[in-house]
Amino acid sequence: MSRTGAAGGSGSGRDLTVRIKSKKKRTNSQRAWLERQLNDPYVARAKREGFRSRAAYKLQEIDEKHKLLKPGDRVLDLGAAPGGWSQIAVAKIGAPARGKVVAIDILDMDPIAGVDFVQFDFLDPRAPEKLKQMMGGPVDIVLSDMAANTTGHKQTDHLRTMGLVEAAAEFAREVLAPNGRFLAKVLAGGTERELLAMLKKDFREVKHIKPPASRSGSSELYVLATGFRGT
Repeated sequence: MSRTGAAGGSGSGRDLTVRIKSKKKRTNSQRAWLERQLNDPYVARAKREGFRSRAAYKLQEIDEKHKLLKPGDRVLDLGAAPGGWSQIAVAKIGAPARGKVVAIDILDMDPIAGVDFVQFDFLDPRAPEKLKQMMGGPVDIVLSDMAANTTGHKQTDHLRTMGLVEAAAEFAREVLAPNGRFLAKVLAGGTERELLAMLKKDFREVKHIKPPASRSGSSELYVLATGFRGT
């Protein structure tokens, strides 16, 4: 690695932007992702503050603005690994003394104090009942920061991720208590309007939001649905 570029604002005459120089072969997208990670202030902040991913700040910022997480809530975190959102949820609701956080992922996840984790596919037909049993009843909030594995083809990646979000929304309908909330990551590209229309049938208020921690150049958005009407 080397540090190159024009003079920065520190007066040192050096720009601290990290550029990748390596004999290891990488695709352009891999190289761009690595440089973005190395220069991302949220990544550095997450390491300093003990969060497992920069994504923790997205949920933190959304909650600060929209008051999503309340003490004593029962929270379900879909696709939770590595656990950044679960960490925020535990702190906000006061688990395990107050409230409960249950996390699920097909990948394993290191334990987090106050979080009940199960390695399981939420698309499995047995998942809703299994998770309600773990939760001890219906859920107040369903969180999903999931995205489908990328192929490099923008339209395909968009459709695959939106399909995953729609599945998460259907899952939320099965486990949410009346007045429950649903927060999920989506990708801008047109079909997110169809998702909004679907959610408006079941929730009193539905809107798109983009927290500051979400990279400005990314098509990533979040859909927030509140006031679940019940099934």
